[in-house]
Amino acid sequence: MIMSMNPQRRRFLKGGRAVALTVVLVNAALLSACGFKLRQDPVYPFQSLLINGAPNSALAKELQTTLEASGKVTVVRDANQLNQAQVVLDLLTDQREKVAMVLDATGQVREYQLRIRVRFKVRNLQGDELMAPVELLQQRIISYNTTQALAEESVVATTYKGMQSDVVRQILLRLSKLGDI
Repeated sequence: MIMSMNPQRRRFLKGGRAVALTVVLVNAALLSACGFKLRQDPVYPFQSLLINGAPNSALAKELQTTLEASGKVTVVRDANQLNQAQVVLDLLTDQREKVAMVLDATGQVREYQLRIRVRFKVRNLQGDELMAPVELLQQRIISYNTTQALAEESVVATTYKGMQSDVVRQILLRLSKLGDI
């Protein structure tokens, strides 16, 4: 059995679409008028970069992957090919810390503070500093339940990964703000 729609309801639904479209257009106009625009890939003042850091650093690997994905920068990872880079990013420190913050009555940890501390500087091939050493610190507090230790370690790893991605974004933003090279 096919049911036909009431003509009044049909008119209401057509009017509802018009209202929805009007709301969308008004919101788009307001957003564009206030200067809002979607985040775009940064523009770097160099075409090639050497990342000088620990060879197995997860941070260095994520930096390399992100820069290469932009398609605008060639990343040199071999220090023997230094002459192919315009800029050198020296990763001075890449530390991960896990500090017990809250203990319960039995002395077991209930909360940890996770930290990633990264220090880096940027220089040209002649050794002139383009950016003095900068320290970035990311911190997160997570709850810990000893009865679910395996799952908690997964949470710790995921949290560290998110913190590392935040640090990479901050480094890339600072690289895009370098002056003339």
